[in-house]
Amino acid sequence: MITRRHGLLLGAAGFLAGQPRSALAGQGDKALKAAIAGAWRTPANVARDPARHPHDSLVFWGLKPKQTVIEVSPGGGYWTEILAPYAKATGGVYVAGVADLANPKLSDGARKGRADFEARFADAEKFGAIRYVGFGPVSAPLGAPGSADLVITARNIHNFMYQGDMLSKAMADFFAVLKPGGFLAVEEHRADPRPEIPGVTDGYVATATVVAAAAKAGFRLDASSEVNANPKDTKDHPFGVWTLPPVRRSAPGGQPANPAFDQSKYDAIGESDRMTLRFVKPK
Repeated sequence: MITRRHGLLLGAAGFLAGQPRSALAGQGDKALKAAIAGAWRTPANVARDPARHPHDSLVFWGLKPKQTVIEVSPGGGYWTEILAPYAKATGGVYVAGVADLANPKLSDGARKGRADFEARFADAEKFGAIRYVGFGPVSAPLGAPGSADLVITARNIHNFMYQGDMLSKAMADFFAVLKPGGFLAVEEHRADPRPEIPGVTDGYVATATVVAAAAKAGFRLDASSEVNANPKDTKDHPFGVWTLPPVRRSAPGGQPANPAFDQSKYDAIGESDRMTLRFVKPK
């Protein structure tokens, strides 16, 4: 069912009013489905598809052929495995916002992580010509002003909040690089309906925090979707959101895993309850 609330359209996949599902047909949707079904995807990432809903999430976020798409902090490459081949197939450009090599304080581990990521996605026959740009607390712009159609940041907002004013900088960077009318796509562990814990130490962020940070940068919330909701997530886990899959933490961060910890309850919950938001840069 699709409903409206405060001018926003809400629904299982967050489709815009009046947009027929047949509009998802055509080259773009075929290419997206082909990318999701690609043999190059790792089994571990494919196994997460039922929890991450890649097709419906990307359609909701406004992914289309020939776009310049910037993914910020792509982590393990879940979305890269889909977005890079999709861009190659549809005449678009995929840009990964990764560790900022120009930052003199960047750790050796972060430098190695970026090198490993680039090596993993170096096969242009599979992934096209991926572009890389540094992103971090002191990084330069993500690209020329108004050069991107879509910026995606998935499960990163809580990390930004651990780094001083990084959330404000990130939102300003996203706003600057997007074209007028371009979209910012956000997926994040959702604290609602209970309050956000001070310091976000459990990884769960209030929707209002994200909306306020985006609005401060100039964005307008365009729509919200429940596609990544998980009503089984009680959000009271002993090691925060990381108790749940895929991390499955069994001891406090930095300590060895506890083999006696019973993970079954948390595996039954599955991945976290998440907000899925689409912001627009006003024209």
